[in-house]
Amino acid sequence: MRIPVLPRAVLGGCALAAVLVASAFAAAPGQPVAPVRPVIDTYFGTPVVDDYRYMEDLDNPEVKSWMRAQADYTRAQLDALPGRRPLLERVHALLNADLQRGAFVQRGQRLFYKAIQPGAPLPRLYWRDGARGEEHLLVDPGALGKGTSTHYALDFFMPSWDGQRIAYGLSTGGSEKSVLHVMDVRTGAILSEAIDRTSNSRVSWRPDNQSFFYLRYPQRTPDMPPEQTMFNGRTYLHVVGTHPDGEGDAAVFGRGVSAGLDVPEGQGTWLVTSPDSRFALAIANHNMDDNPSTVYVAPLAQVKGAGTPWKKIADAGDGVTAFRLHGDTLYLLAQKDAPRFRLLSLPLARPALARATVVLPEGDGVLTDVEIARDGLYTRVRDGAVSHVHRVSFDGRRSQPVPLPFEGDVSALVTDEREPGALISLRGWLQSTRTLAYDPARGSTDDTGLNPPSSIDTSAYVAEEVFAIGDDGTRIPLSILHRKDMAADGSHPTILGGYGAYGISQEPNFVPTNLAWLERGGVLAYAHVRGGGEYGEGWHQAGYKLTKLNTVSDFAACGQYLVDHHLTTSARLAGQGGSAGGITVGGALTRHPALFGVILDLVGMSDTLRAENSPNGPPNIVEFGTVKTEAGFHGLYAMSAYAHVRDGTPYPAVLFSTGANDPRVSPWQMGKMAARVQAATSSGKPALLRIDYDAGHGLGSSNAQRENQIADLWSFALWQMGDPAFQPAAR
Repeated sequence: MRIPVLPRAVLGGCALAAVLVASAFAAAPGQPVAPVRPVIDTYFGTPVVDDYRYMEDLDNPEVKSWMRAQADYTRAQLDALPGRRPLLERVHALLNADLQRGAFVQRGQRLFYKAIQPGAPLPRLYWRDGARGEEHLLVDPGALGKGTSTHYALDFFMPSWDGQRIAYGLSTGGSEKSVLHVMDVRTGAILSEAIDRTSNSRVSWRPDNQSFFYLRYPQRTPDMPPEQTMFNGRTYLHVVGTHPDGEGDAAVFGRGVSAGLDVPEGQGTWLVTSPDSRFALAIANHNMDDNPSTVYVAPLAQVKGAGTPWKKIADAGDGVTAFRLHGDTLYLLAQKDAPRFRLLSLPLARPALARATVVLPEGDGVLTDVEIARDGLYTRVRDGAVSHVHRVSFDGRRSQPVPLPFEGDVSALVTDEREPGALISLRGWLQSTRTLAYDPARGSTDDTGLNPPSSIDTSAYVAEEVFAIGDDGTRIPLSILHRKDMAADGSHPTILGGYGAYGISQEPNFVPTNLAWLERGGVLAYAHVRGGGEYGEGWHQAGYKLTKLNTVSDFAACGQYLVDHHLTTSARLAGQGGSAGGITVGGALTRHPALFGVILDLVGMSDTLRAENSPNGPPNIVEFGTVKTEAGFHGLYAMSAYAHVRDGTPYPAVLFSTGANDPRVSPWQMGKMAARVQAATSSGKPALLRIDYDAGHGLGSSNAQRENQIADLWSFALWQMGDPAFQPAAR
């Protein structure tokens, strides 16, 4: 049942006086109280109150002081929980139990990848010749920050086609503010390049292996609005050894680069090249993701500057989401008229999308990826909670399944168009990642040993796939992990996770630290809500913009399923989400406060009415809408948890967590939401704000930071669920 929520709009002349007493529901003793300073905005005739607008100025000394005091208060509360230290030690042991390799890129027989050894703070960058070749270290971010108050992270990397050079990005403190460097692979020598403003950069090498294309954002000026600092990035051509700081590199593609070329607004652009193609693709994408892009083509030899003769192939409305070059042929994944996607091909010499050949039509599963090898196409299709791989001829007429040792998620499909076969990473909820090599000559798949089986024993646990029923009768997939011998008696502490945005699916993933929760008799569940991509683009569009509340109601339906089937009770049920999943758990908090005992909100988007004014705001308008249109306002207002916090409501216990350097969801989002809930709740349960001052959105965080965050979240949840081991001593 959906709980009605009264809008916090200003409806009369005495409204301002009413909001001035919003802080009557006092914070806990010792917890700093944020002043209430209402600002009233009127959107298309609807006035809306914002009590904490001033917090959006993160440089304001008063805001800094309040946030630091909140962080200190929260740290003291969590450190006082006696069970936290043993839980942290168990989380640390699990996270450091096994060597993990991933993010493979193939160049001929040479493999480049990230690996993290037990005890290492961060992944390192390596290469080897062949799956069983000798391992060579290239970049160790963990060693770069020694002796400083921050840490470095490896944001991206891309080797040249001959595997002799590699471009990579480094940033500090979780900021994702990348600086691009180049290294000689054979000698390990770091070359002179140090190009800043390269966040999100996608590097594409030219076949000469001496030059590459890269994304760079504009130099910030004093009068540049925050929302323009990470928007309309341009692609540049760089020749190794010249213009080492990037100044003087020619812009070859992007909005405003060529007066005669219409490039749509968006976060960034990039080029796609291939060692065997005479052409280059230029991609304009609104949010640097896998949603539809605008695609252009030009002869590679003519891509030199503003005069490049780009020809448009597809608009965003054509639904093209992935692009693969094979000689003079282009292969495209497209969702227009095919919500589960189909594979198209067209000749680049005459690139007319309307006359594209259908290589693979839409099927029952969701076609999620295609990669090109010398012997054919390798496709990945998601069917519910599992993925399958097929080897397909270039014309699509012949197809054969690639054998896999167990059913799970194919998290990576790696090929080189000059080599036969494919490298496949396979995992499950309770099966650790295995990296497999498919040999088309033998038709068999072998384990490379790059990721040995985990030493963690999961034999006592089970992963179930069930369905909850949404408000409108929609079947919502729900994955549930628990002990095999668990009794359905409602006694189990349970965490329900959910996301539901951008068409991103929550696919099976082996997370070693989950055992620290499961072995305590806990339940972990994952709600595959609308807004994600589990069933293709139709599932995505059923949970965004004006349909976004489906995401929230689906999440609540999954929570109700767990209670109704006696796996837990509301008092022992925690809802967890992060980033865009903050809309999901924020909606659970404000619209279903009686269903959850705990809410864990990580770097969550909560004030969607103000989000587009932040550095990462404009790219997300395509997904969430804009307050500049009436329909956009109503959609954003409905999904805004911040706008729907009501005074005097008995809210669950809440832990908000953010990173001070977050470039994706500004830290003021969690700050404002924490202040508002602290002032409004009448339950007496804590609403804490956790801040990591050497972190951002979570990308690039060290293992120690991840361990401490998990320990904080779960300790808080177990404290509020009444676990005796997590109750602080009486004071």
